[in-house]
Amino acid sequence: MHEIKIDRYKGSWILKFAVLCFAAFFLFSLVNQQMQIHDKQNTLDALQSQLKTQQIKNEELKNSLEKDEDLADYAEKVARRDLDYAKPGERVFVDVGGSD
Repeated sequence: MHEIKIDRYKGSWILKFAVLCFAAFFLFSLVNQQMQIHDKQNTLDALQSQLKTQQIKNEELKNSLEKDEDLADYAEKVARRDLDYAKPGERVFVDVGGSD
C-alpha cells in the first residue's frame, strides 16, 4: 500500500508575527484603559466628596438665612468682618502692635 503524504500549510511567519503584535497591542490597550478608568474613578470619588461637602455648606447657609433676623445678623457679621464697617457712633480700635 502506498501512503499519500498531505502537506499541511504551516502559515507564514510574517502572519504569525502580525497576530502576535496585534495581541500585544490589544493587551497593552486593555491595561491602559483599565488604568485610565481607575484614575477617572478616583477623580469622580473626590468630586463627589467635594459635592457633598458643598451641599452641606449650602444647606447650613440656607437654614441660617431662612429668617429675616438671621439674614440681618449674617449681613452685619459679613460687613464687620470682611468690609471693615462699623455702626454709626461706634468706635473700632485696631491693634497695630506686633504679635507677641
